[in-house]
Amino acid sequence: MTDTAPTSARSALVLFSGGQDSATCLAWALQRFARVETVGFNYGQRHAVEMQARLAVRDGIPGVLPAQADRLGPDHVVDLTGYGRIADSALTSERAIEMDARGLPTTFVPGRNLVFLACAAALADRRGLDVLVGGMCETDFSGYPDCRRETIDAMARALSLGLDKPVVIETPLMALTKAQTWALANEIGGHGLVDLIVEASHTCYRGDREHRHAWGYGCADCPACELRAAGHAQWLAA
Repeated sequence: MTDTAPTSARSALVLFSGGQDSATCLAWALQRFARVETVGFNYGQRHAVEMQARLAVRDGIPGVLPAQADRLGPDHVVDLTGYGRIADSALTSERAIEMDARGLPTTFVPGRNLVFLACAAALADRRGLDVLVGGMCETDFSGYPDCRRETIDAMARALSLGLDKPVVIETPLMALTKAQTWALANEIGGHGLVDLIVEASHTCYRGDREHRHAWGYGCADCPACELRAAGHAQWLAA
């Protein structure tokens, strides 16, 4: 666990889904920024548990990061259900989880991170927040093209042009494996943060909160569960 003083006087808005990655990013941001707010997106995802997990993780953060608790500001939820109906995927409708004709998984929601970042940038502008923080990762990115470094850099440039001011997008997990993400959470908040992520965060594409594993709740056979489980095992073995 690291020093309690923030490394920056700036403020941040964390794109916060309540999953392992965004929970780790929230802890990372609280370690660095003087003020941190969160934003979630209701885009018509099939499983309400995702929105519930956001609140559970946020509620647990002060207990595991007490020295940073006063930096955690308001949470915001943006209604994007109309977009979710347009960007139909296995996460928003009853479809099999498989590869499509383009070689992309059917869990890919077209343009999701681009839409999220545009909305987050608008919210940050109105809230006076300096930095956007997202859990995008091109190491374990499940084939999603909007998680790549090149995509995020291009989006930052587009937003900077469109808002006529520098828009900074921090992606602390971009080059990390899932095992390294578990290690980062442990480095920031020790067993308390890791246990919170295991118990409260949600990753499973099938919305399974019945089956508890060493790495958390999930079906254990969807791509998200497999990635999370493998990373957890690799981290423990390191």
